[in-house]
Amino acid sequence: MSFKNFDFNLLKVLDVLITESNVTRAGEQLGRSQPAISNALRRLRVLLNDDLLVRGVKGVVLTPRAEAIRQPLREALEWLEGGIFEEVAFDPTVATGVYRLSMPDRLTLAVVPPLLDRLRRLAPNMALQVLTADRQQALDLLDTDRIDLALGWLDEKPRHLDAEFLLDEDLYCVFRRGHPILKSKFNIKSILSYPHLVVSATGRRIAIFDDLLSHHKLKRHALVAVSNFTAVPHMLACSDMIGVFTKLASEVFEKSFGLVKRRVPLNIGKIATNMVWHVRSNKDKKQVWLRQQINAVYKSF
Repeated sequence: MSFKNFDFNLLKVLDVLITESNVTRAGEQLGRSQPAISNALRRLRVLLNDDLLVRGVKGVVLTPRAEAIRQPLREALEWLEGGIFEEVAFDPTVATGVYRLSMPDRLTLAVVPPLLDRLRRLAPNMALQVLTADRQQALDLLDTDRIDLALGWLDEKPRHLDAEFLLDEDLYCVFRRGHPILKSKFNIKSILSYPHLVVSATGRRIAIFDDLLSHHKLKRHALVAVSNFTAVPHMLACSDMIGVFTKLASEVFEKSFGLVKRRVPLNIGKIATNMVWHVRSNKDKKQVWLRQQINAVYKSF
């Protein structure tokens, strides 16, 4: 007999027959007629080349082959039923593995520390991997299953992705304490009169603020452009350059590096942050738990 030609519907029948040692009771338990169970038993005898159930002095008894099959068959069926029909539980206190996230550098500053704190307290054996990526790169990473979810600004959501809105942020000017702009009227004209420090993950000399300025037919002078925030606090603290960043990043610069933040005095709208994941992860309990933690982090801001 070829394994690939075996009718696996017979395995459940065989398991009940071995347990009950009675065709009638097996039929009642399975909700099938006695002739149907008898036919299944005949097929099993042919396929396994063994009588399986035979008459004894006190009724039907199992053959040695049936006795040998009893325990491994029961364990196999229980494993299949548990693996296919029962949801896999997720216990963060004992879970292991790596959560893989993508986000722009500005969010890494504000989101990763409190998220890591929650993981260390609630899921101490889970590690965190954070990739810095722009919007298109993040979508590509999701498509190829190289990250679990992405945070950032989403222009348009593809159908194979799900997203949840997290926060709208205003833009803020960030500069050193004692900056000469504090001695003059703080308006968009004075802001644009100073050189700017631009952070762009794509390596361009413009960022979202430049796009928003263009709607007002305004432009700034980018003296320095960098691809991440590593050197930003030092460069701003040691010059008269101004940086324009979202609220969360600006608060980090203010609280941790002693810089000054002021809201951009121009009606240019807000920057939305969304949490984006592939639909394949919709019901994955491990991923659902991660999304809950990120939600909790954002509610604390």
